[in-house]
Amino acid sequence: MPQRDGVLAPEFWSRSALATALATCDMAVIVEEVRLARGWSQGELARVVGYSQSWVSRVVNGQQSLTVDQVREIAERLDVPIHLLRFTRKAASGRGADPTRRRDFGRVVAATAVTLPAMAAGPTAPAAPWPDIDLGENTAAALRAITGAQRRLDAAAPARDLAGAAGSHLDLITRTLERAEHTPFAPQIAAAASEAAGFTAWLHTDMGDAGTARRHYRAAIVHARHSDDRLLTAYMIGSLAAFEIDTGDPELGLALTREAGRQLGPDAHPTACAWLACVRALGRSALGAASAASRDIAAAEAGVDRVDNSDPPWPWVFAFDHAKVAGYRALAGVRLRRPHEARAAFGEAFGGARPTGKQGAVLQVELASAHADAGDVDEAFRLAAEALGTGVRMHSERVIGRVRRFRRAYRGPCARSVREFDAQLTGLLSA
Repeated sequence: MPQRDGVLAPEFWSRSALATALATCDMAVIVEEVRLARGWSQGELARVVGYSQSWVSRVVNGQQSLTVDQVREIAERLDVPIHLLRFTRKAASGRGADPTRRRDFGRVVAATAVTLPAMAAGPTAPAAPWPDIDLGENTAAALRAITGAQRRLDAAAPARDLAGAAGSHLDLITRTLERAEHTPFAPQIAAAASEAAGFTAWLHTDMGDAGTARRHYRAAIVHARHSDDRLLTAYMIGSLAAFEIDTGDPELGLALTREAGRQLGPDAHPTACAWLACVRALGRSALGAASAASRDIAAAEAGVDRVDNSDPPWPWVFAFDHAKVAGYRALAGVRLRRPHEARAAFGEAFGGARPTGKQGAVLQVELASAHADAGDVDEAFRLAAEALGTGVRMHSERVIGRVRRFRRAYRGPCARSVREFDAQLTGLLSA
C-alpha cells in the first residue's frame, strides 16, 4: 500500500533499485520511486517539489539535467535522507551558491560523455582529452558522482569494458588534485581520488589482474591519507585487507586489519567497526581459527545492535545490519568447512532471494561449496554451473577462477551433475 504521509520506512531506502540510485545520485529513479511509494500523481509530485509538471516529467524520464543545488532542494522536499546522497547536512542546507560553482557539477558530469564511448574499445583505447575543471566547493561531489555512475554500470557490464573509462576518470581526478594541492578543496578531491582508485582496483580484481589491483588499492590508501579522513583511510586499508585475504594471504590481510583498526580509533562509528570485524573473521577462518572468527562475528553483531548504528558515515552508504553480518558468517562457515552453519547463514543473509550479477555469482560458488561439503552434490554443481555461465557472459576472471577452484577442491562422487558440469566447463572455456 502507498504511504502518502509520514516518514518512509528505513528499509524503503535499502531496496536494490534505490540503493543503486542513491549511490549514483540517479534522481530520475529516486523521484519516481518516492512518487510511487507515496501514491502521488505526477501533478501532486510537482506541487511537492515546487516545479512544473512538465519539468518533473522530464526529470523522471532522464531528459532534464539537475544542478547540485536542485538535487539538494528536491531531496529535502521529498525527505530523502541526505547522507545517502553523500552530501553533508551543512552543504545540503546551504543557499545562494555561487553560480560559477554550480557549473562544476554539470561540467564534470558532461565530461563523462568523452570517456564512455571508449569503453567499447576496451582499456587500451586512447584516452580522450580532458578539459581543465574550475575548482569549487562542488567539484569533489561531481567527480564522485562520475565514479558512482561507473560503479552502477559495473553491475551489468564486464569490468574490461569499464576499465578504460575508470582509468581515464582516475587520471582526471589525479590531475585535478595536483591543481588543487594548495587550495581548500584538496582534501575533498583527494577523497574522490581515493574512491576512484578503489573502484579501479575492484575492476582489475574482477579482471584477474591482481598486481594492478593491488597498485590501485595502495593509491587509494595514499589519497585517503591525503584527504585526512580517518574513516576513509580505514576503509581503504580494510578493502586491501579483504583483497589480500581473498587472494590467499590471510596473514597479511589480518595485519592490514590491525592497521585499519588503529586508523578507526576507539570511538569509531559502529558500522565501520562491524564491517572491519567481519573482514577479520574472514582472515581468521581462512587460517582455521574458528574460535577467533566466531568472536569477530559476535563483535560485529554487537556493533549492529548498538543504538547509534544509524546514518552511516561515508564511504559506507547503508548501515551494517544483521543480514550483512550473516553473509560474512556464511563465508566464514564455508572456509571452516561447517556446511550446515554456512547454508543457514546464507539463507539468513539473502532471505531466499537469488544473488545476481558478478558478485552474486561469487556468492553462488561459496554456497555451492557449502552444499558440496554437506553432500548435496546436485545442488552444488547446479549453483556452480549457473555461476560459471555468469562469469563467462560477463568476462569475469574472478568468477571463473572461483568456479575452477571449487571444481579442483571437490573430491566427492562423480555424479551425473558433476559430469555435466565438467562438459560445460570444458565447452565454455574452449569455445
